[in-house]
Amino acid sequence: MKSYRKELWFDIKSRRELINITPFVNQCLSESGIKEGLCLVNAMHITASVFINDDESGLHHDFEVWLEKLAPEKPYSQYKHNGFEDNADAHLKRTIMGREVVVAITNGKLDFGPWEQIFYGEFDGMRRKRLLVKIIGE
Repeated sequence: MKSYRKELWFDIKSRRELINITPFVNQCLSESGIKEGLCLVNAMHITASVFINDDESGLHHDFEVWLEKLAPEKPYSQYKHNGFEDNADAHLKRTIMGREVVVAITNGKLDFGPWEQIFYGEFDGMRRKRLLVKIIGE
């Protein structure tokens, strides 16, 4: 069995951002040479998520509105975590959206259903962030 590992880095310009990382993961899969196996993609920051969904701007807006209702950023004083930091909401949003995805690899391709794409969701950005791609198989 072969194994491939790569860290991907992103410069996040705003507090919250969704990035379609499917092309980056496809590039990793190509570099790996693996044709049958599994691909793990996970956020390496406790305030970020990796998830699979549709790449549709209305849905992205709906995620933002929904997450803000569940874990509003402000007022910062509503969270005990917010002493020296102001990112308690980002930790909660990450818990809701999840840490990682695992995608089957079949015939050298990510084995997606219709419209599925992989996203990196950042909830406490404005700095450089990373994620991990780990691929195993033959």
